[in-house]
Formats: sequence, C-alpha cells, structure tokens
Amino acid sequence: MMKFYLSALLSMAVVTAGAQRLSAYNQYLLFTPSTFFHSVASNNLSLNQSSQDAGNQEINSTLMNAYLNHPDMIVDSENQLRHAGEVKEEIVEPIKHEVAFVNKVTPLPQEEEVTPVEVVVEKPNFWNYKGDYYLQFLQNYISSNWYKGGESNYAMVGSATIEANYDNQQKIKWDNKLEAKLGFQTSRADSIHNLKASEDLLRLTSKFGLQATKKWYYTLNVLAYTQFMRGYKNNDFFTYSDFMSPLTLNISVGMNYTVEWFDKHLTGNIQLSPFAYNLKYVDRLALSKKNGIDMGKHCLNDFGSMFTADLEWKFSENIIWKTRLYGFSSYHRAELEWENTISFKFNKYISSNIFIYPRFDDHTTRDGHHGYWQFKEYASLGFNYTFGK
Repeated sequence: MMKFYLSALLSMAVVTAGAQRLSAYNQYLLFTPSTFFHSVASNNLSLNQSSQDAGNQEINSTLMNAYLNHPDMIVDSENQLRHAGEVKEEIVEPIKHEVAFVNKVTPLPQEEEVTPVEVVVEKPNFWNYKGDYYLQFLQNYISSNWYKGGESNYAMVGSATIEANYDNQQKIKWDNKLEAKLGFQTSRADSIHNLKASEDLLRLTSKFGLQATKKWYYTLNVLAYTQFMRGYKNNDFFTYSDFMSPLTLNISVGMNYTVEWFDKHLTGNIQLSPFAYNLKYVDRLALSKKNGIDMGKHCLNDFGSMFTADLEWKFSENIIWKTRLYGFSSYHRAELEWENTISFKFNKYISSNIFIYPRFDDHTTRDGHHGYWQFKEYASLGFNYTFGK
C-alpha cells in the first residue's frame, strides 16, 4: 500500500512536470526503489532554486515530501547504494582518450600447434627368402597269386628347397638355391637290402648377375650336386653311387634371361653360357669308369658350353608344373637332364606329385636296350608346406 502511494505521488509529479525536460539523473530517481537521496534534500534546502527547471523541482519536492511525511516508506539510503556501487552523475560531454602512436610493430604470425611425429627410417632389406617342403608316400600291394605277377612295396620321398635371393634394385642380383631330396623303397625280392634309395639329390645353385637390359643379365653361375646315400640294386652288394661319388661342379659365364610370359603364369629364367668349366669327381675309384673317368683317376676336367632353363608354369592355384632343363657339351661328349614335377595341391598342406626325369649321357656305358638314355618316374601323395613369395 505504501509503495503504491509513493508511485502515485511520483506519477502526479511527472504529470505536473508535463512536457518539461527531465534530466537523466531525475529519470533515474523516478524508477529506483524508494530511497533517500542526499541530492533531493540538498536541492530543496538550496537558497537558489530558480536555476532548476519546473519538472526537476517538482520531482525533488515530491520526493522530499515523501521523506518528511512518510519516512517508513523509504527502504534504502544513498549511502547504501554507494556502498553497493557508486551512483554516476550524468555525463554531459563524452570522454575522449588520447592514444599516442609509439611504434609500429609487425604482428606475429599465429603458430599452429604441432603434434610431434616419430619418424622411423628402416634400412632396406634386399634379401628375399622362400622355401618349399614335402613328404609323400606310396604303397603298392600285390598278392602272391596276382595273374600278372609283381611284388608289393612301400616307398616314401621327402624334399626341401630353400632359396635366398638378393636384389638391390640397382642392377645387381644374386640368387641362391639349395635342393635336398631323399626317397626310400622296400622290395620283397631284395633279400640283401631292407631299404634302398629311390631318390637321392643334394644340389646347390648360385648365380651372380649384373643387369644388361630389362630382362638380360651378365651372369657368373656355379652349380654343384651329389647325393646323400649309397645306391644299390636288388640282391647286389656293389655300390653304384655314394656321397661325393660322383660330385659334379660346373662354373660358367654367360647371359641370363628373366621369363615372365602368359601374364606371368610362366616364370623363371634361362641361362646361356658359351664358356663353362665342368669337373666330375669320384671318391670311390671303382666308380671312375662308370662315370666316364679314366680308371685309377678321381677327376675329369672338361671345358665347353652349358645352358639351363628353370621354369614354373602355374596353370591354376592348385596345378603347378616345375621344369628344369640342363645341358652341357664339351664338344666330344654331352649331358642332358630334363626334370619335370607336376604338383596337384588339394589344400595348403596336402598335395600329390608326378615326377618324370629323362636323362642322356653319352660318356657312360651304353645300355643294350636304352642306349645312352636313362629314365625315372614316380607318383606320390602326402604333405606339403610352402613359405615366402
């Protein structure tokens, strides 16, 4: 009720002031809560009130009347307002700040936040390793009364091929391959030997090349091969072969061609060496003549030419044909070997192989039926494992 009465008095003062101009300070007094202002009392008690306009005098008189007659309506004082925050007088003229130009400074570029990154520089590895292993078995049973005859036997063959190849992508290649193959068989007709070697090979091939063109390399080729075990025939005590009997070493210089045909399904290399040195050595003197060496001598030295073709034809992911054709001629004798392995892979670990190996050597004893030709063939089924590219 008191606040309503004071608001009515102030409204009447504004109406009385009419169109008179009110200062910003007096407008502020109209809309603040009921407060005792020192300036209102000072203006009313001033001896020179004529300098005030009628509107401001009316508001000051109305507020003074409220202070004197209704002090209970006044809830605040100017001291309390000043304690809360100083009351600002009306600013007649705008405040201008004089800014002195001191020095022209080039703005600094905004630096982006950089997250540290660990950089690892690895030494390039020019070596590539790969290998192929298999262990396969063959079993054949024939009853004693089989109308065509024959005998039962068991056979197994294991093979390991390891390659370590160097290629620095700058005209130098060095390929190395080690092959080991060993197989055994049993025969009821042989009363002397329980097991005989059916497959026996230990071969090392090393080839160093300097690139001539995209596909051709100048190469130095070293080939050495022998066998692990003694070789026998049925019911015969004579040793037909042994470790280092014979040993063949071939060193040649020539050109090597890289094969990538039929959309890279047929890959490999072909080596042509017009200059080749061939050494044949037997540790057992009894095997000298059988290997084309003069009786009582261990070595045979030959010079001639050599060629080799090592190819792999991938018909599909599960059928692969690997072939190796090797030939050496000393212009008065010749050797030719053609190894063929056809692999059928049923899955990653199970495979079947067909091996066909014809060989020609006119420096051995001529056979009355086959002449200088020799032939080996077998089929097997077993385990297979391959790693590398």
